[in-house]
Amino acid sequence: MNIRKNFILSLCQMKTTSNKETNLKRAEELVTSSVKLFKSNVVVLPEFFNSPYDMKQVPTYAEVESESTTLGFLKNLAKSLDVYLVGGSIPEKENNNYFNTCYCIDRSGQVVAKHRKVHLFDIDIPGKITYKESSILKAGNQLTVFDTEYCKFGIGICYDIRFPEYSQSLKNKGVDFLVFPGAFNTVTGPLHWELLQRGRALDNNCFVATCSPCRNTEDPNSYQAWGNSMVVDPFGKVVSSIGYEEGVLQSNINLSLIDDIAQQIPTFKQKREDVYELKKI
Repeated sequence: MNIRKNFILSLCQMKTTSNKETNLKRAEELVTSSVKLFKSNVVVLPEFFNSPYDMKQVPTYAEVESESTTLGFLKNLAKSLDVYLVGGSIPEKENNNYFNTCYCIDRSGQVVAKHRKVHLFDIDIPGKITYKESSILKAGNQLTVFDTEYCKFGIGICYDIRFPEYSQSLKNKGVDFLVFPGAFNTVTGPLHWELLQRGRALDNNCFVATCSPCRNTEDPNSYQAWGNSMVVDPFGKVVSSIGYEEGVLQSNINLSLIDDIAQQIPTFKQKREDVYELKKI
């Protein structure tokens, strides 16, 4: 049995603009209010929180890790507030490659995990739509987990949540809480956003949290995220959620539910690994 300690989680559903400095300032305000008002222990930012969600602009906003203004900002903020900070994601540059990268920072301001989005969304439907993240981004190639005094966290970014094998592989590493910064659109969001989170939670008897940018209704020409950041418990129940506007979603996380649900629905004890088995990494 894993050692677990209940904690307070906050998801910062913020609006992103084309001005990086403005985005970082707003992120600081929301993270700070999460800690000061809600006494949050773990705070999550959305996908591409420091820049527009636009693949064409990735080269413009991408930062090299050793010189990253945003990474320095995240480290200083986590340390000053004594909080674990899952830094959503930012465009990262390494050599001539670009990545969609999430930095996870501990209470002392140190990077404890770095996740590069593993699954890139490519679609080509003749006569209808062509969209290829791989034309700009390079995929990551690792499972990402980190330990805290509360539990072990697993990280994915947006499209990663659609692949149950990825989440199950994280669970096999002892993860109790899956976090997915993401930015589903207003077409797939209503159909799949909540469904996927509840499915991953039930599949793996764990908590799932997603953090989206808010919808930018002031600029209809910009990318319109679905929003609706939420937390789902191991029984597949939506613990808390927020609409599409900017705000902070706070949740008290009761980790004892993990063992309770494991007794009620003992799927992990009843797996037929003599018939099928996910390769352990």
